[in-house]
Amino acid sequence: MNANNTQPADTQPADTRIVQETAARITEQVARVIVGKETTVETLLIALFCEGHILLEDVPGIGKTTLAKTLARTLNCSFNRLQFTPDLLPSDITGVNIFNQKVDDFEFRAGPIMVQLLLADEINRAGPRTQSALLEAMEERQTTVDGVTYKLPYPFLVLATQNPIELEGTFPLPEAQVDRFLMKLRMGYPTRDEERQILRRFYATSPLNDLEPVVNTEELKAACAVCRQVYLHPAVEDYLLDIAAASRVHPELELGISPRGTLALYRTCQARAAIQGRSYVTPDDVQALAEPVLGHRLVLSADARLHGQTVDGVLQSLLDSVAVPVEEVWSSNNGRAR
Repeated sequence: MNANNTQPADTQPADTRIVQETAARITEQVARVIVGKETTVETLLIALFCEGHILLEDVPGIGKTTLAKTLARTLNCSFNRLQFTPDLLPSDITGVNIFNQKVDDFEFRAGPIMVQLLLADEINRAGPRTQSALLEAMEERQTTVDGVTYKLPYPFLVLATQNPIELEGTFPLPEAQVDRFLMKLRMGYPTRDEERQILRRFYATSPLNDLEPVVNTEELKAACAVCRQVYLHPAVEDYLLDIAAASRVHPELELGISPRGTLALYRTCQARAAIQGRSYVTPDDVQALAEPVLGHRLVLSADARLHGQTVDGVLQSLLDSVAVPVEEVWSSNNGRAR
């Protein structure tokens, strides 16, 4: 690899048509159930094409579970919903070995984690020991029970939810686990017109019942592979790295962006570009994804919290302080980025 470039000069631009077509089919099918939320759905697709996990933080009743079920049916994925409670044990997630008297031996009973799409509902209501049972699965796509490792199916996506309002009896996620989530999203309330559409769409029966899968595993794998080929100009790469470096010395931040966070922003920008039909990343991609990818990885200093600062506000000021490369610089790569 060229030291001054992210790809060899003779590398052909990524053919993003399969990503566009796959994303369009998924979006169209999801829209049969979910009203509005186009940005949320696109962000969810970015995570899917990056093979990452999502943390959904929002109030109850706005469609988080419905969104997860809709995505699972659209992808023809197996789906489990696990309600996290204070008495939930790690073995309730990973599975357990049970003695079978008929065969005079132990046999493994798989837990709900042995699935393609796991909805971890109200994840912050379980204790840290139980929360940590997800770490190996989220990072390595495998789980170990009594010294035996079991591979998880492909794709494997954890969509975890937490309620930002009711915090009594909850256990905040440790930074090591929060960092494992590719992005953190908020759905928000629907508009009045969107809520009217919801009433009319669900008044008799759920459209989920008639939903058909539109993407298979091989198409999803191919789309993920193409996303990794999207070009990142050194100027845009420097812009991304400047943001990460600035976060680590920002006076209002106790914890800046980790290298895992930098890599997450890199890959999500590739996926966003591919979904939009581009074979190259722009600074707009970086700015659009900075909040969902980086926001949950930043920790405010005590002084910033005391003065009522928010992570979103500090992140925006951080982005404003970093110079954005001009288009004449980042779009010039022997004509490939046009």
